[in-house]
Amino acid sequence: YVLNSVIEQPGKEEDSEVDEFAQSNYSGKRVLVVEDNDLNIEIAEELLTYVGIQVEKARDGKQAVETLRSKPENYYDLVFMDIQMPVMNGYEAAREIRASAREDLKAIPIVAMSADAFSDDIQKAVLAGMNDHVAKPIELSKLLAALDKWIDK
Repeated sequence: YVLNSVIEQPGKEEDSEVDEFAQSNYSGKRVLVVEDNDLNIEIAEELLTYVGIQVEKARDGKQAVETLRSKPENYYDLVFMDIQMPVMNGYEAAREIRASAREDLKAIPIVAMSADAFSDDIQKAVLAGMNDHVAKPIELSKLLAALDKWIDK
């Protein structure tokens, strides 16, 4: 999206969306991005670091669960979770995270980041313990809305 906005000479509405995103500051915040696709990881990391977020990555749901459990309490501010992944999918990972004995993991915001964006897909994410859903390809306004909603500045 960002690359296309530069190449295609965006209109005023898209300009304001990029400007609004660029003015956001989440310095000092830490996010775990759970994604198995290299390009999607690169895009998410680029966007999130642009607004000051420290990004750490996990390649599948199992690795995400292990990573979250290995870190101190309240280490991450948010988890962006893909749904379709090998080893353990996002739904399974969210259920396992929520079943943790640690209170911080029961409460950490988990936002599905998936191309599966029909209402039943969003409902499945919520039923698995996720808090929100951002559709791929990522729209800056929706990413910013999720960050504003789930991370205290």
